[in-house]
Amino acid sequence: MTSYETPQNTASPADPAASGAGHALITGASSGIGAAIAREYAKRGKPLILTARREDRLVALADELGPRVPCTVLAADLADPSVPIALFEQIQELGLHVDTLVNNAGYGVPGHYLVKPWATHAESLQVMVAAPCELAYLFLPAMQERRHGRIINVASLAGLVPGSPGHTLYGASKSFLIRFSESLALENSANGVHVSALCPGFTYSEFHDVTGTRAIVSKMSRRMWMRAEDVARIGVDAVERGQVVCVTGRLNRAVKSLFKLLPDRVGLRTMGKRSKDFRSAD
Repeated sequence: MTSYETPQNTASPADPAASGAGHALITGASSGIGAAIAREYAKRGKPLILTARREDRLVALADELGPRVPCTVLAADLADPSVPIALFEQIQELGLHVDTLVNNAGYGVPGHYLVKPWATHAESLQVMVAAPCELAYLFLPAMQERRHGRIINVASLAGLVPGSPGHTLYGASKSFLIRFSESLALENSANGVHVSALCPGFTYSEFHDVTGTRAIVSKMSRRMWMRAEDVARIGVDAVERGQVVCVTGRLNRAVKSLFKLLPDRVGLRTMGKRSKDFRSAD
């Protein structure tokens, strides 16, 4: 794990980091919604700790946001089970206080369940389920002690609708994050800690390039899509006001409501027919 800090982190005592201001730790910050959330917090003057696998992307983002807020880069791969505790310990060693945790890192594994080896699925579960839970477990005690904290778990509309063929564990992982966020929010309602599951739908980012579904989803109506910047702003506002589950966009909320009203068998049949429009099931 490597570390990079923008010059502001060692600046004058008036610097937010030097004065003990809480930092926002953002995972998967190298692109997409993670980078957009980093930019949103930078607009609000919050010091940042950025982590992801691609160090060059993180450094470029830190250099971009450095003139606004102190930025610390800790490049790491959350697919490694040893990383969450190592990340926590390194942040402690740097003397940084995290009062905002954004569990954003994640990706989809395309294809039917048995197409990929178990090791591939295990890594995805480590990134999307185990790592967010462990990071929350590690950073939550200090938030409770200070009676102030924010945790954003970036889930998905996929966690609120029936499953689909292909990307078998993606919706299941996001559904887990939503329920986890709900329980954690209830447990900490009296502690000054807000926990929110951010549930975007289709968002302009690299997600579909990574999963190889760009050609499929590009045929979808523009009305289905949102900018990552808008998702980030909505998500940060939601956790600040204590909204536990935040579905971004009117159309996405309508989709969620529709599937809630449909009988399970009808919802499953609908997803089975329509999944070819946005999922790779090869």
